[in-house]
Amino acid sequence: MTTFVDRVELHVAAGNGGHGCASVHREKFKPLGGPDGGNGGRGGDVTLVVDQDITTLLDYHHSPHRKATNGQPGAGDHRSGKDGQDLVLPVPDGTVVLDRNGNVLADLVGQGTTFVAGQGGRGGLGNAALASARRKAPGFALLGEPGEARDIVLELKTVADVALVGYPSAGKSSLISVLSAAKPKIADYPFTTLVPNLGVVTAGSTVYTIADVPGLIPGASQGRGLGLEFLRHVERCSVLVHVLDTATLESDRDPVSDLDMIEEELKQYGGLEDRPRIVVLNKIDIPDGLDLADMIRPDLEARGYRVFEVSAVARTGLKELSFALAGVIAEARAAKPVEVATRIVIRPKAVDDTGFTVTKEEDGLYRVRGEKPERWVRQTDFNNDEAVGYLADRLNRLGVEDELMKAGARAGDGVAIGAEDNAVVFDWEPTMAAGAEMLGRRGEDHRLEAPRPAAQRRRDREAERDEVQREFDDFNPF
Repeated sequence: MTTFVDRVELHVAAGNGGHGCASVHREKFKPLGGPDGGNGGRGGDVTLVVDQDITTLLDYHHSPHRKATNGQPGAGDHRSGKDGQDLVLPVPDGTVVLDRNGNVLADLVGQGTTFVAGQGGRGGLGNAALASARRKAPGFALLGEPGEARDIVLELKTVADVALVGYPSAGKSSLISVLSAAKPKIADYPFTTLVPNLGVVTAGSTVYTIADVPGLIPGASQGRGLGLEFLRHVERCSVLVHVLDTATLESDRDPVSDLDMIEEELKQYGGLEDRPRIVVLNKIDIPDGLDLADMIRPDLEARGYRVFEVSAVARTGLKELSFALAGVIAEARAAKPVEVATRIVIRPKAVDDTGFTVTKEEDGLYRVRGEKPERWVRQTDFNNDEAVGYLADRLNRLGVEDELMKAGARAGDGVAIGAEDNAVVFDWEPTMAAGAEMLGRRGEDHRLEAPRPAAQRRRDREAERDEVQREFDDFNPF
């Protein structure tokens, strides 16, 4: 039965935004109560949060599909829909988030670090929010936007200061069990350790973490044995410790060749060349092991390695080793750059940035791409002619029709708004964009028309200007 998982593919889906409501207030003796449709609620986000109590991705291995709740639709009497509940997914410290192409999206290190893996959809505006001096009784509302859905890959990289590497049965688990309070499984056969073990060591005033990696063999960096699965767990360490077996029973092995092989695998894996190395000659409690350690120690020191002779069983040489590791880690921590407060960088848009692009494709189709036009299309109910006219007005004010003309579009040419796999395509007519001029003042109830005082007309004109600006900003206060 699987108990440790350090890589999973997760399918996340944020909640959809609720639709706005198109409603007219109805009350006895008030036949023209006006629009009172509420806005739809926002869809819930999917957020990854580092939790120190979580050590594995096992839960997501068994349940890889996660979805936040949808926002509720608006209702009459100015009642807004309830926002969807955010889905918070706890992950271990050291989790790396990647897309399906292997691009890093986030590196989650530190308790409470968060990453929004799926953004919830915006709720649609109700017809009460769309009402204005020009459009007193809108007969439509905006649809809620769909939530973001995507596939991500979670990889766990152990956050440890020291990584113990070596052949199977070199004594790594025994060493971590006597240096710390960790209790890994220890047996006299290879590949006893199937998952990384983590322990905490105190040496003087320095406290550091130490991890043993499942045994490496030739070809580990290419996937042989367990190496490729767990080499990622040494990437965050400050120092690498080679644990060499000086009492191996295999006639074709010796500590020096074991060291050369492990170094070659680390080189093939890459990214670990700058980590300081320490060599531990283990099992010197065995007479042959002590003799072999004395023989090879000068050769290893000539290569530039710091060498320690220890016995995890007899518990000899451990104090010197732990304090030497503490010294190297203290130097590494002191050399790290001081973290400064995050500076907020404001990049204003260029004055000539329209926020969208118009391109002509090989088949003669004109494609409009941009955050606003595509969002407005998603919010439009194409079964409602008035909503379609409202979309045309918004696109016209944004300048889409002018850009189409500049690109060479003519009446009857095909125009697509959005990506190829999810676009709205129509035959363009220049007058379609000018919906207000062609269809008049849509959404008005002429029974509400009455002579107005000069002050009221002035206020209406001011309100009309405010509405144009608000619609251009897409009703976004930010």
